[in-house]
Amino acid sequence: MQAKILWADDEMEFLKPHVLFLEAKGYQVDLINNGSEAVEMCQENNYDIVFLDENMPGISGLEALARIKEIQPQLPVVMITKSEEESIMEDAIGSKIADYLIKPVNPNQLILCLKKNLDHRKLVSQKTNSNYQQEFRQLGMQLNGRLDANEWAEVHKKLVYWDLEFEGLEDQGMREILNAQKKEANDLFCRFIENNYEDWFDGDEDAPDMVHHLLKDRVFPLLSEDPLYLIVIDNLRYDQWQVLKPIVSNFFTVEKEDIVYSILPTATHYARNALFAGLVPTEIAKRFPKHWLNEEDEGGKNMHEAVFLEGNLKRNGKNVKWSYNKITNLDAGKKLVDQFHTYKDNQLNVIVYNFVDMLSHARTEMDMIKELAADEAAYRSLTLSWFEHSPLQEIFKKIAEKGGKVVVTTDHGTVRVTNPVRIVGDRTTNSNLRYKTGRNLSYKEKEVFTVKHPEKIGLPKSTISSEFVFMRENDYFVYPNNYNHFVHYYNDTFQHGGVSMDELLIPFVILQAK
Repeated sequence: MQAKILWADDEMEFLKPHVLFLEAKGYQVDLINNGSEAVEMCQENNYDIVFLDENMPGISGLEALARIKEIQPQLPVVMITKSEEESIMEDAIGSKIADYLIKPVNPNQLILCLKKNLDHRKLVSQKTNSNYQQEFRQLGMQLNGRLDANEWAEVHKKLVYWDLEFEGLEDQGMREILNAQKKEANDLFCRFIENNYEDWFDGDEDAPDMVHHLLKDRVFPLLSEDPLYLIVIDNLRYDQWQVLKPIVSNFFTVEKEDIVYSILPTATHYARNALFAGLVPTEIAKRFPKHWLNEEDEGGKNMHEAVFLEGNLKRNGKNVKWSYNKITNLDAGKKLVDQFHTYKDNQLNVIVYNFVDMLSHARTEMDMIKELAADEAAYRSLTLSWFEHSPLQEIFKKIAEKGGKVVVTTDHGTVRVTNPVRIVGDRTTNSNLRYKTGRNLSYKEKEVFTVKHPEKIGLPKSTISSEFVFMRENDYFVYPNNYNHFVHYYNDTFQHGGVSMDELLIPFVILQAK
């Protein structure tokens, strides 16, 4: 299909060679000599792009541009002018031109401009697919090697990068190949965790940075007289951070961006308590017997994070003034924004923001949210939309205004589950879909990652015979009773607690205000 070009310029006699050149390239060109007619032509016809001379008799190019944009806001308009005055360029750019060309225009400039504005998505799609084909082979070779924990983090970064690159492309031909490679990577990653995870709690020098080491090893060394802000966004996946980063980067420079490891179970009860305590769950239970609750205990299991943080600070000799705030609703977020000035004298300000976790739960329970976040790309988009209108963005802006430093991290990620796995347990068995703990659990050994001795990976157990079993990749537990009902209810929801790259590999970012 020919692209239709409208070209408005009062020096029409000089444009004949350009028109012949474009027509030879397959473009259809309508040539006129004033801005008023350009506006009328745009009212009566559908053009793919408009070339508009800035200086014409009658209404100017800038006036014509404004009127054309009223008629067809999405129509790309290219301003062409003899002048290089900065004010004219600024006016044109402010009016949302697609491009800006200086006379005399040569044919190569025209073709480049047309390809950039008309074929951009197609060319980007072709180039992205071509680049991924090359990366596919390199990733395949990596996956066939013996990767260590840090190399697995790099693989995850690459897969997330390509996932985001493919988002919105016209040609999704390579998407299925990427999805297959992600599945292969997740399968191999789960095997890696099963083979190495226990060793990380037994002094293995190859153990990665894990969530219970982050405050001591990475956050406390940043403490100074100036305020440091630790923002823990619950349930924040690495890919979600990547879509938030461009907005945050308007106010901050990214000093460091890493992937670190959560702990098993990748659930708030364990991972976030471990983050603030700087201890694995068995050590928390011993040091804070009044504040740690096991699975079968009644009550909220993340009610004492400030107590754990205080103990961590004292244990590491950090005698600083600090604050802790947990935001679980819009009003609490607005209140924190209003009171932000009161935290300027603290050396450490901790903010736990719970929205992303609540979003994943709402998606499970509400059909409307499930439709809005139908897949990972839509889930990221919804997270971005929330952030753009949230008090959390206002908090980032206020920190930036004060020239502050920020650490952004999370306690665990989440994974979209699609494959039900049967399990049987007694009444004391916990309800999480990605891990189960207790005694008398009945399951197929090959379908789960079983930990018979939880204490070896830092997990307390209720009885001598208690064990932990974890789901891998996109699997989730379902009881045989009322099986079909629960499969229908939970399938294709975002869950956490098990073993997958999206749950275990979490962002750790250091930001400095610009």
